[in-house]
Amino acid sequence: MDIKSFKMFNHLAQSLHFGHTADALFITPSTLSRAIQRLEQSAGSQLFERNNRRVSLTHNGRLFLAFSMNTVEQWQMLHNQLTENDAQLKGELSVYCSVTAAHSHLPTMLNQYRTLHPQVDIKLVTGDPALSFDKVLDGHADVAISIHTPDMHPDLAFQAIDQSPLVLIVPKHLSLSHIQQIKWDQHQVIMPESGPSKRIVHHWFAEHNIRPKVYASVGGNEAIVSMVALGFGIGFVPTIVLDNSALNPQVTAISINDIESYQIGLCCLNSKQLEPKIEAMLSL
Repeated sequence: MDIKSFKMFNHLAQSLHFGHTADALFITPSTLSRAIQRLEQSAGSQLFERNNRRVSLTHNGRLFLAFSMNTVEQWQMLHNQLTENDAQLKGELSVYCSVTAAHSHLPTMLNQYRTLHPQVDIKLVTGDPALSFDKVLDGHADVAISIHTPDMHPDLAFQAIDQSPLVLIVPKHLSLSHIQQIKWDQHQVIMPESGPSKRIVHHWFAEHNIRPKVYASVGGNEAIVSMVALGFGIGFVPTIVLDNSALNPQVTAISINDIESYQIGLCCLNSKQLEPKIEAMLSL
């Protein structure tokens, strides 16, 4: 017995006409007749009374109809579930981001992604955000949370998800709260060694004709927060870093109205934007 034969039986039980059922199912009357005969042989009982004038279900045929309809319904439910499972995304998706982004943006995104695509395994690697583009270009990450830069590699696609202003941070004990209070010739500056902040901060100083007294150039915004908290100088960091730093209470953030903000987003290779696992991440 097969599902197709069950469907033939169910239709004939409703139409009670071999010709009408054959036409509706696009089969010949002889094909339908042979299918019914096979069902009757398997069931070990006559399911239809038929003569030249009419067709009707036998008592056993009515019992068989309940079984057949339930079988077809259960099969359809199973088939839909199997089809849905086959359509689900599977495999591994590698994601690169900074430790800060792993706390600020990634949890919400991954929770949504895992809910929608539970069979995809996420491989997370954290590190310097300045390396995010290289990680994607080198194939070490499928997707990275990164900061947009004007000179971004042409092979990369970028989708913005948030912005983070840069603020000037000073040690709490200096009791400074306004940019007008800063005497640049008296304060040493912790400068970013690389990454988007380096370009933004250098550009801001140039626009204001300020030649900063540089105490040190360090890698990573978290290091700038640490140096300022320890009293080694003042520096610029994105608010996203400061908000997620345990040293936040030890510094004062001063808003700067005319400094460029970080544009945070997801980046991947242009050639891989439409790959299902990556496209699903970008669609969030």
